[in-house]
Amino acid sequence: MARSIDYGNLMHRAMRGLIQSVLTEVAEHGLPGAHHFFITFDTTHPDVQIADWLKERYPTEMTVVIQHWFENLSVDDEGFSVTLNFGNNPEPMVIPFDALRTFVDPSVEFGLRFETQEQGEDEDDEDIEVEVEDEPARQDAEIVSLDQFRKH
Repeated sequence: MARSIDYGNLMHRAMRGLIQSVLTEVAEHGLPGAHHFFITFDTTHPDVQIADWLKERYPTEMTVVIQHWFENLSVDDEGFSVTLNFGNNPEPMVIPFDALRTFVDPSVEFGLRFETQEQGEDEDDEDIEVEVEDEPARQDAEIVSLDQFRKH
């Protein structure tokens, strides 16, 4: 039986932990300075909870902004819940960490992208690629793949 270190899944868990820590800090103390987040998630994930009208408008993917107006931010080991304002309509939502596709804080040019293999492959053998983005505001992002640092 061949054994190997599953760096993809280890990195995925580490990045989820980073996001969990950041959101927990914001839930407890608010957003510091100019920090704000663009969070893109998979709306088809079975544990995502959003209003029906949002699900209809964003059937596969949605990006939310946590910046000026948000309430009830709560974080646990599985994900987070938050109430956001959509045209003066507060909408609560629950977003599991497993549904995240990107997490970007443009105020400090920081971003993460979570990629998984296409559906139809065995989920137990799922490879998860985590890429770190250097994302200057209003410019194309330079994406640095962790694969380029892998020894061959």
